[in-house]
Amino acid sequence: MKKYYLILFLLIFTVKTFAQFSIEQVLSAPFPTELKASPIGNKVAWVFNQQGSRNIFTAESPDFKPIKITNYEGDNGQEINSLTFTPDGNSIVFIRGGANNSAGEIPNPIQLQEGVERAIFIIGADGKNLRKLVNGTYPKISPKGETLAYLSGNQIFTIRLDSAKSVGKKLFQSRGSQNSLSWSPDGSQIVFVSSRGDHSFVGVCEVATKTIKFLDASVDGDIDPVWSPDGKSLAFLRKPFSKDALIFGPERESNPWSIRIVNVQTGKGREVWKAKLGRGSAFFENGLVSENRLFWTDDNNLLFGYEGDGWHHLYNISANGGEAKLLTPNDGEVEYAALSVDKKSIIYNANIGDIDRRHIWQISPSGGVAKQITRGQGIEWSPVQTSNGQIFCLHSDARTPARPCIIQADGKMKDFTSEMISNDFPSSQLVQPQAVTLTATDGMKIPAQLFLPKNHKVGDKHPAAIFFHGGSRRQMLLGFNYSDYYHKAYAMNQYLASQGYVVLAVNYRSGIGYGLEFREALNYGATGASEYNDVVGAGLFLKNREDVDGSKIGLWGGSYGGYLTALGLAKASDLFAVGVDIHGVHDWNTTTKNFIPSYDASKRIEWAKIAYQSSPMNFVNTWKSPVLLIHGDDDRNVPFNESVILAEALRKNNVYFEQLVFPDEVHGFLLHKNWVNAYKASAEFFDKFLKK
Repeated sequence: MKKYYLILFLLIFTVKTFAQFSIEQVLSAPFPTELKASPIGNKVAWVFNQQGSRNIFTAESPDFKPIKITNYEGDNGQEINSLTFTPDGNSIVFIRGGANNSAGEIPNPIQLQEGVERAIFIIGADGKNLRKLVNGTYPKISPKGETLAYLSGNQIFTIRLDSAKSVGKKLFQSRGSQNSLSWSPDGSQIVFVSSRGDHSFVGVCEVATKTIKFLDASVDGDIDPVWSPDGKSLAFLRKPFSKDALIFGPERESNPWSIRIVNVQTGKGREVWKAKLGRGSAFFENGLVSENRLFWTDDNNLLFGYEGDGWHHLYNISANGGEAKLLTPNDGEVEYAALSVDKKSIIYNANIGDIDRRHIWQISPSGGVAKQITRGQGIEWSPVQTSNGQIFCLHSDARTPARPCIIQADGKMKDFTSEMISNDFPSSQLVQPQAVTLTATDGMKIPAQLFLPKNHKVGDKHPAAIFFHGGSRRQMLLGFNYSDYYHKAYAMNQYLASQGYVVLAVNYRSGIGYGLEFREALNYGATGASEYNDVVGAGLFLKNREDVDGSKIGLWGGSYGGYLTALGLAKASDLFAVGVDIHGVHDWNTTTKNFIPSYDASKRIEWAKIAYQSSPMNFVNTWKSPVLLIHGDDDRNVPFNESVILAEALRKNNVYFEQLVFPDEVHGFLLHKNWVNAYKASAEFFDKFLKK
């Protein structure tokens, strides 16, 4: 009898372990964002997107049991962000609703007939007393918690939080588009940035009198203002204007950016630091993921990100000036960063020492040796610290999706939301991707991750799929990604591997994580499409493997990844049998104008010529392989017209294509069902051509 039960157990275990899972299952886990710590007590809040239903959760010591404090239901595409605790920790302010497009329309992918709005709400941390405050964005609570400043129509308004009958009032009127609001430590003033197109000013408004003044104004772009601890001065970053600046091309150096300090009372400014010529002279916009990219500590140090050694690191400098000091040496880059509650340390994540993952570190703003807090096979990001010094973060690994955790004294992570991941989630059936390096056709070494089917056997010939991330300022990791978009893409790569595909996720040149020169690759994107060398190199890498059927290699990716998919199919249909192009770029001149409305190809003839020569549309006459086009027609990043024009050209050339269009959907699909349907269609399309 015991032998019978043992055999039955082993049979059940084997079936469970090797049973195939569905796309619905691998996309079922909730994804956390907006992790925030209360300024008082040991309490955190975050947003969980549970298959399209987005809600705010809190957890508090001692048991940290997750409590859902909002009750929004349904896969309706309404985002929640900008979580902010009130100073007493008793309430949370947040925004619900997406940003408007150029026509002023707020995303409404399920066509809610009652309409949608982008509004600011407040709710008790216990889930009681939810109320709408006002339509607006960028909420900033005053230090004492009685007033909220926010943006509406590019102007600054305020509203009282201590009265349910209060209405928003415009603080002042100014030309330009106001942003980057921040209250002074005593709550008497608000600093802001007024963007004026080719320049921007740092301004200060005296709240009581509603008087404004612009500080240390120049012809350049002043951004990221931060108050001194005593509220008497402001520091900000200054970026020199460049009339030739475009996008999607390398910028390894420029007129150097600088840090300035201005006396608020006198308006007199001074330069305290300036980037050196050469590496790091061009400001890296996507360097630090932080509310502000400049920190002013209580010991009078300024902290900032800089690439002087070719890697994005943290540096400090005294507010009195002097040489900048490197805080985070060695190969690897700092990404998420936050100043501790007591302003005595900075907590950050980096891939230093583990290039294809992220771990949490901590260092004193005055310098010293950085302490690595987490390590191992996981990925950690969004560190926050409560008032008692407890550090929290979001984390994932190769088989377990993202979730919040407490970082314990020994560096181990304690989950407190694991029960929210369904028992149907196929963790045990996922594979550990391998870090590999491929050689591009121009000889450049390109990092990638290889997913082998779980039933992989020597001698078997598998179809293959190559994935390209978007951005291009992104990096795929050896586990579930910290971005919701690429968290899902990683899950899709796992699904394809479970279906018998050998999958390769390529971290092509112009992506982040590998230093300035890799990111600012020569002739990349619209200036020459040098990443095409990586696309072909990836194809040859798989074709030369004994476990891959070289006639059955497909490409897939979204946005910039859709661009590389289309480019590969257009230029190398003999190598790539099929592709899935999700909201891809097909003509750089079209997408450049979408990001820079003033761009006029007729005035940039040589640049525009190279941009078109770097586009899939230039090679559409040699495109032979079938393709699936997927796009939402309210895309604010890549115009829907990119797919419309490509479809016309493919028809003229008798290229087989299928299409999946999501009406009123944006770039990063807001509806969970659209992700499921997009990935199901992608898998079926691959199977149709690669498994016949």
